[in-house]
Amino acid sequence: MNKFKVVFYPDNKSVEVPDDTTILFAALSAGVSLNSTCGGDGVCGRCKVVLKKGRVVTQPTGRISVEEKNRGVYLACLTSIHSDVEIEVPPESRLDLENLSQQDAELRLKGMFARAEEVEAAMPDLVDGIFVHAPLVRKISVTLPRPTHQDRISDLERLYRAVGSGKEPAPVLTGLSNIRRLGELLRAADWNVTVTVNLKEGVREIVSIEPGDTEKKNFGFAFDIGTTTISGQLVDLNNKKVLGTKAAYNKQASFGSDVITRIIYAQKTDGLEKLHHAVIDTMNEIIHDLAAEHQVDLNDASGVTCAGNTTMIHLLLRIDPAYIRREPYVPTANAVPVIRAAESGIKISPRGLLYCVPGVASYIGGDVTAGVLSCGLDRENEVCMLIDIGTNGEIVVGNRDFLIAASASAGPAFEGSGVSCGMRSSKGAIQKVRLERTSPPVYETIGGGKPRGICGSGYIDGIAAMLRAGLLDKDGKIKDGTNERVREGQFGREFVLACKNEADADSDIFITEADIENIKRAKAAIYAAAHILLRHCDMDFKDVKKIFIAGGFGTCIDMENAVTLGLLPDIERKKFLFVGNSSLAGSRSTLLSEEAFHKSYEIAGKITYFELSVEPEYMDEYMAALFFPHTDLNRFPTVL
Repeated sequence: MNKFKVVFYPDNKSVEVPDDTTILFAALSAGVSLNSTCGGDGVCGRCKVVLKKGRVVTQPTGRISVEEKNRGVYLACLTSIHSDVEIEVPPESRLDLENLSQQDAELRLKGMFARAEEVEAAMPDLVDGIFVHAPLVRKISVTLPRPTHQDRISDLERLYRAVGSGKEPAPVLTGLSNIRRLGELLRAADWNVTVTVNLKEGVREIVSIEPGDTEKKNFGFAFDIGTTTISGQLVDLNNKKVLGTKAAYNKQASFGSDVITRIIYAQKTDGLEKLHHAVIDTMNEIIHDLAAEHQVDLNDASGVTCAGNTTMIHLLLRIDPAYIRREPYVPTANAVPVIRAAESGIKISPRGLLYCVPGVASYIGGDVTAGVLSCGLDRENEVCMLIDIGTNGEIVVGNRDFLIAASASAGPAFEGSGVSCGMRSSKGAIQKVRLERTSPPVYETIGGGKPRGICGSGYIDGIAAMLRAGLLDKDGKIKDGTNERVREGQFGREFVLACKNEADADSDIFITEADIENIKRAKAAIYAAAHILLRHCDMDFKDVKKIFIAGGFGTCIDMENAVTLGLLPDIERKKFLFVGNSSLAGSRSTLLSEEAFHKSYEIAGKITYFELSVEPEYMDEYMAALFFPHTDLNRFPTVL
């Protein structure tokens, strides 16, 4: 089979691929990340590239205009390579998978919906205030009594006796490699050693044995494995201090923007392997960078905790997720046993362990369990609600007596996908919009530079501003002749937020009626799910004491605008608590406390899963919510 050289500009990266390989696959092989939210099905039209040299064959598509064809623009996923080629990747087709800046990471992790200080004040210090500080991975310095004629137990029994003599004794074991070197090590260390002990299935496992006292060097990593973003923290397990935080875009995004697309991709040849390595590579980059920045030897890191939705955990562990999307929607596992981190490819101490926060069902995963744990929903006396807004909208209702959860497929619009000029919350994304009826819009971008696109919070702001300015009907149709920025586009009317000459893009940045429809459907799915869940409990939004809002589709979404669109209910604003990345907070709590880890299993076992797809009233409620803010305006008395 012939092989051809492919060069990608402006990266100047090259790769050799077999004849008939798609440009999208060649880009992945070369380490060039293209924006392909549909997973290579030719639907989203985001992987546009420019052929500078060479011969290709492409499939017909309505996503390329005549003008683009004349410029040599192709969809990478539908175009195969048949000679040496040179490809230019324009900025709007690039998937920025580099680590977020420290500022962006802090915003994403502390809370996308409120100022950091507000979130910090709202979130309790769970480990200090609620759970006993007892890390899943501990280092214990022990001085063993020397053997005598009166005390002739074996070296191993002597070590077990010292390690298992705490307040809560548990069975102790270790591996053969430690036993083989134990006799010589104890005597060379003058019987003073430090043992690293993990909790594994109710047993204390001695992971490693070191001479002397190294008890102070004890670290672990906590992760939230999100569909869009992977967030990690390096934690000093002895003093509970978070040494560093990093967030990076999930490299699986190159194979599709949502879990269903990725499940489908996993069924392709080597698909599961590619998806697995995409998430593991991202995690290992975060681990490596954090360890290097804080001068931590990874041999001193013996534990990792992960929270993520059910599909993400399956892909992390290389478990086939196929049955998650097939009736009756049963995953291979909701809770997985503790395993060696090395088995999954995570690069910490060779004998370190991986703990995954347990999930509940196919579409209620460990990220929801961790969220309930971190916001304390299960400890509330009165009924509260947790809404995690993302590609899937997960909702939990309950208190200390009961918990019931549902998941609504909101789609990727809030993550900046599936919309014409959408992008993730990174530098250049329009995130705030102000607008008068006849004046040009005023906008703010993340980082303050020229706009490259619109993130989720920008769409919420922009559509709400259009409604208030009278440019938009309640059903989401743009009114003609209301503003000079309104024009007819390829798929109906559109409103231009930023013209090409003021943007860092090859075209204008605009909101189309199709984009508005996507946002409307996403908000309707989440609102309807929350309303149905409360109705199932014979309650309404006014009966809820607190609503915890978690998730991360923007950096500073405006609460009033979210209510204006009907994403959030029109209730007393003081009831809303924006808690940012509750999944990461819960993952960190389980790393720092055995009690919290056990509590996560208790919470997962307590949650009742409510399947919306078999609920007859859900579709009626969803259809009623396809309006700004809602068909029943009595539910939104403060929205004009």
